[in-house]
Amino acid sequence: MALRPFCCALLRRRSTLSAATALGSVAACLAISQPKTALAQFRPQPMHVNFQQRTSPDDPATFQADKVDYNDIEHTVTWTGNVQVWQGDRVLRADKIVYDRDTGLMAAHGNVATIQPDGSVIYAHYAELTGGMKDGIMLHVNSTMQDNAKLAANGMRRTGGKINDLSRVVYTACEICEKDKTRPPFWQFRAFNATQDLEHQKIDFRDTYLDVLGVPIIYLPYFSMTDPSAKRRSGFLMPGLTPHDRYLGAYITIPYYWVINQQSDMNVQALFATKTGPQLSGLYRNRLNFGQLSIRAGIAYDTHRAKMYTNNFGNEEESGGNHGLQGHVFINGDFSINKYWRAGANINYTSSANYMRDYRVQGYGADALSSNAYLEGFGTGSYARLDGQYYEGLNQGIIHNKDLPLVLPRYTYSFTGQPDMLGGRLSVNTTDFNVKRDNGVSDQRGELQLNWNRPFHTRMGQQFLLTLRLDSMVYRARKLYQQPAYYNTSRTSVTGQVLPTIALKTNWPFVRTFERGRGTQLIEPIVQGIYAPNTGNNGSDMIPNEDSMSYEFTDSTLFSLNRYQGTDRLDGGLRGNVGVHANWTWDGHIVDLLAGESFQQHITHDMIPYSGLDHHASDVVARARVIPSQYFDFTARMRLDPHKTKINFGDALFSAGVPHFRIRGGYIYEPVTPYYYFATNYRAYSPNQLYTTQTSELSGGVSVDWRNWHASGFSRRSLSRKNFVSLGGDIGYDNDCFAVDFMYLKQYTTIGGQQRNSTYLITISLKTLGAFGLK
Repeated sequence: MALRPFCCALLRRRSTLSAATALGSVAACLAISQPKTALAQFRPQPMHVNFQQRTSPDDPATFQADKVDYNDIEHTVTWTGNVQVWQGDRVLRADKIVYDRDTGLMAAHGNVATIQPDGSVIYAHYAELTGGMKDGIMLHVNSTMQDNAKLAANGMRRTGGKINDLSRVVYTACEICEKDKTRPPFWQFRAFNATQDLEHQKIDFRDTYLDVLGVPIIYLPYFSMTDPSAKRRSGFLMPGLTPHDRYLGAYITIPYYWVINQQSDMNVQALFATKTGPQLSGLYRNRLNFGQLSIRAGIAYDTHRAKMYTNNFGNEEESGGNHGLQGHVFINGDFSINKYWRAGANINYTSSANYMRDYRVQGYGADALSSNAYLEGFGTGSYARLDGQYYEGLNQGIIHNKDLPLVLPRYTYSFTGQPDMLGGRLSVNTTDFNVKRDNGVSDQRGELQLNWNRPFHTRMGQQFLLTLRLDSMVYRARKLYQQPAYYNTSRTSVTGQVLPTIALKTNWPFVRTFERGRGTQLIEPIVQGIYAPNTGNNGSDMIPNEDSMSYEFTDSTLFSLNRYQGTDRLDGGLRGNVGVHANWTWDGHIVDLLAGESFQQHITHDMIPYSGLDHHASDVVARARVIPSQYFDFTARMRLDPHKTKINFGDALFSAGVPHFRIRGGYIYEPVTPYYYFATNYRAYSPNQLYTTQTSELSGGVSVDWRNWHASGFSRRSLSRKNFVSLGGDIGYDNDCFAVDFMYLKQYTTIGGQQRNSTYLITISLKTLGAFGLK
């Protein structure tokens, strides 16, 4: 093995040079016929490529070969046997290389490979290179690129290290069959010629065919794509085509991606439809050192006009104006001020809900758009947040903007201290706000909640938790006769509430092992006693209600001090909660059970409809989770009225299957909808049937996959209303370089007087090229 660095001064005199002279004092470079003289100290070194620097013809080059022959008559140097030549950030390997010292030309024969600055590798049978390997020709070229992309050509001409002109080109990102390399890949582009622009990171094909399994299916006179080595590059993306839509008709989308700089970019899309005017939309993103900012916006000329319709309450409504110039702006930003404070905003606005429906703007189908701006801080055991909230109704006729609140400001603070000398922890919480409605209660609240917890245990293993809590709120409210309070008063009210609570909870876990220590069994009785003054539901005190519209008495709130969602309504009176928790775990099998009941001293019938607390002994709540094996799991919850032997709440989820196949299902039951307490004056009259109809829904799904195929289906049906809520399915195929997916979705929800029908979406993805969708 001969390892020799060399430099070439392209000496004009025809004198014989000894090998010792050439190795010891001659500086060489690979490029021009009359280069500048370059002198360097050479030493044997391993192969190294620096991808950060640019190669110059004057850079010293290093070679490694099994044998070196010098021909002083023809002024050539011939290297044979495992030849490697590298100069700057370019490397050349071959079985044999002949270097002409007069012209600076290198001729490489046999198993030629060149490593490019971007890391890609070009293979060839024969190559002639000059100019620091930046210029030359190659025959029978194969190139391995990023993301396993491959390019082959009969010949290639390189110019300036920036342009590669190729003839008879084939490009693919699919794997080549190892057993039969002549077998065509799953897909490939065949072109008469192509130009690879390394500087602008793109490849232009001319007279191109797209072959699938060796069969040509599409002809393209011209096709341009981003070079796989490019992480981001400005240019047009795959267009989208939809042959039919209820509001747009047939339409096409043309997206363009713009790389602004290293930290920001923009995606702009033009939409042209047959049934309405065009739309221009865009997404701007900026990733900053101290946060991020994204702006999604659009503008369109909508030719549709809103129509009157009868809503589910029997009222004539207008679905919302959308004729003429329309638009939307969605802004999201989060910014770190320092390590303790950060600020942000999520601003969403649209000119009309029907515009979002017509142009398929993201977010359509929700009841409302919500916006907020905030400032929040973090400390040791503490958290503070100051924000404002604004809502814009989308489902006009059901939710009107005048019914929605403006919350400005809203302040939240939470603090948890370190253990004190008695072994307890003190926590302080407050949520204060100002709420304004055009139609409905407008109120202000100030709150202070103090909580002290002291855990301890006995030698027998009993665990105790002593809790002392004080809730205090002050309110000022007007329009209490409107939703959601519906009080019989028209005056402005200033009132408040104070509720001290003491609670003691004990757990006594009994644990044993079985199956030779591989399994554990737990039986844990739980008892809790709570005392607080009985305050009823605070309705007689004219206290508004913003955060406690429903009473959640389930297994998850059995031992909660307050089982309302918030603090405008508080659980008072003397009550006791009992429960039993059992768990068996062994060899991956799990059985977990919980059952309990609450007993309260004070009862006010119909105070909280459908709460499960109509008697001194409450409904029984229970939960079961069973995982007998990795092929099945089941979770169910319920609330049972023991007096009427009636289930007042229940839900269940299960999943079962084997590898490559799985089914899932679920069921939920509630006596009324969640909107019942908010939109209904249930004290004065019977609410609308829309809210009193039981929530009884069944859902299910199945998924299967086998090798490169996958399929799934799902459905959701309301048993109480005897109709479907949604159903759909998906089937597709994917391999290492290609994917096709067909999706079907049907939604039955009626919004703005219009009900959506079926949606079909076909997506074809070619690796390194992108995805094309037909909807």
